[in-house]
Amino acid sequence: MITEFKPKWIAWEITRRCNLRCVHCRSASEAVVKEHPDFSTEQAFRLLDDIASYAKPVMVLSGGEPLMRKDVFEIAAYGTKLGLRMCMATNGVLIDDERCEKIKESGIRIVSLSLDGSTAEVHDDFRKQKGAFEGTIRAARLFKKHGIEFIINSSFTKRNQEEIPRVYRLAKELGATAWYMFMIVPTGRGEEIMNELISKEDYEEILQWHYEMEKLEKEMLVRPTCAPHYYRIVLQKSREKGERFERRTLKFSTGGAKGCIAGQLICLIDVDGNVLPCSYFPKSAGNVFRQPFREIWENSELFRQLRDFKSYKGRCGSCEYINVCGGCRARAYAVTGDYLDEEPFCSYVPVKMKKHLVAKRRHDE
Repeated sequence: MITEFKPKWIAWEITRRCNLRCVHCRSASEAVVKEHPDFSTEQAFRLLDDIASYAKPVMVLSGGEPLMRKDVFEIAAYGTKLGLRMCMATNGVLIDDERCEKIKESGIRIVSLSLDGSTAEVHDDFRKQKGAFEGTIRAARLFKKHGIEFIINSSFTKRNQEEIPRVYRLAKELGATAWYMFMIVPTGRGEEIMNELISKEDYEEILQWHYEMEKLEKEMLVRPTCAPHYYRIVLQKSREKGERFERRTLKFSTGGAKGCIAGQLICLIDVDGNVLPCSYFPKSAGNVFRQPFREIWENSELFRQLRDFKSYKGRCGSCEYINVCGGCRARAYAVTGDYLDEEPFCSYVPVKMKKHLVAKRRHDE
């Protein structure tokens, strides 16, 4: 359970430009953007100054594709100088030896790569770009060559869910520090694949598989992401089997031992300066180009609501696992239009609701 709401991890969309058009992407990114250019280097520095004066979170430079900004390494180096732990999220296609050296020089501590299939056929279909798979594999090998730690993020829908164990094994073979299994939240272009979302039943089965896999995994840190009910499954399974389930922690993690931490320990700052609860939650709590980050983080009505677990509705509001899970607020918002509603892709029925249903059935009889 979270007792103090401090920003531990901030994803920062430093550009809307991208060299890919992935089917699930939350960002409406394009290769060339004329109408709404990115913010300036000076604005970037001012924002880092503002954040560093309040907290020292992990800052993940993302996009779009961050490597499409010529000043990306200037921004990273400036954040490093301020004592922020700078990281970067890239699709890997633009990585080469020169950029690897600049990553190290700028103080970027860890890089994340996207890998959504164990073959070029699957990954390139998901990324809508021939050669994307080859680019990711090449980037991973270059990171190993240059001694750069990297995480592999993998996103799944019905079209590639059978690939999950194969992608896990490939991430391990490539030498990733961690593998994050993302369960798609339908925002941005992801709204177009609403009918491709993994079913509740398969979702539960996949998380059960992850539990058994994680128990045995000793070399690579693994995490299901955007799957808060995994924390409920961990408690259930460990109690059922009388097991002690020890989870390793990544030094650049969000710092939360809870499922959904959107607006509680993490947030996204988009390219227009809007502060969103997480990367998949398209509702702004304020704008950093118009007000201090601290003011938004501490006083936003949106963030206050997300931190008030008693205001959650439906099964989430009645659930005994509310403090360790919380349900995905972004998924609730995308599917129902109400971010306080129950997690739509969780099949668990809380004990309180079961008792109510039993009592009602007896009364009706």
